[in-house]
Amino acid sequence: MATRKRPEEKRKVDIKSRRQAYKGRYKIEEVVFDFDRAAGKGRIADAKREIFERGDSAAALIHDIERDVIVLTEQFRIATYAKGPGYILEAMAGSVEEDEDPEDCIRREMMEEVGYKAGELTLVAKGYVSPGATSERIFLYYAPVKTADLIDSKASGLAAEKEDVRRVEFTRADFFKRLDAAKFDDGKIVSLGFWLKSQPRQGKPAKAKAKPKKR
Repeated sequence: MATRKRPEEKRKVDIKSRRQAYKGRYKIEEVVFDFDRAAGKGRIADAKREIFERGDSAAALIHDIERDVIVLTEQFRIATYAKGPGYILEAMAGSVEEDEDPEDCIRREMMEEVGYKAGELTLVAKGYVSPGATSERIFLYYAPVKTADLIDSKASGLAAEKEDVRRVEFTRADFFKRLDAAKFDDGKIVSLGFWLKSQPRQGKPAKAKAKPKKR
């Protein structure tokens, strides 16, 4: 099977077998492999892991900078139902389609789920969601908008995909208060929220430069 060796390191990974263990809306692969140890010398042989394959995703913290409100989504997520809350507040997100740029995904999903036309997007971070189990990467964006960018106030996701998304707004102060109190259950909100909090001038008009005094 495949042997992979990254040019920047001497460690080697040998993929011995791959098989598709499940295929539904998403896929699960079972992989058997050997790899060089990271914590010492030698190799680990015949490691077997399952990989959850669901593609990449993108999310955005939408900020109406004219009203200074943060726009989130609320919807029912069955995966959160057993442990709670079930109906969960999230930073708006969606799956990146094949051959789609993550930024294009955000623009499409903003219109579908909350009815906003996206303007300039800032990539805040990207990374693996849970590298021990899934190949999914997530791209996190800051999406400043103006009030007039709300094109479809009745947007709530795609009916064909049985989506039911509610647009929820918080003032910046209320959003940060809830963030500091650990009241959000969505990691995307937490990451993007603290990024925004670290940049207090983000989304606010620049201060006018003082005019020089006449002598």
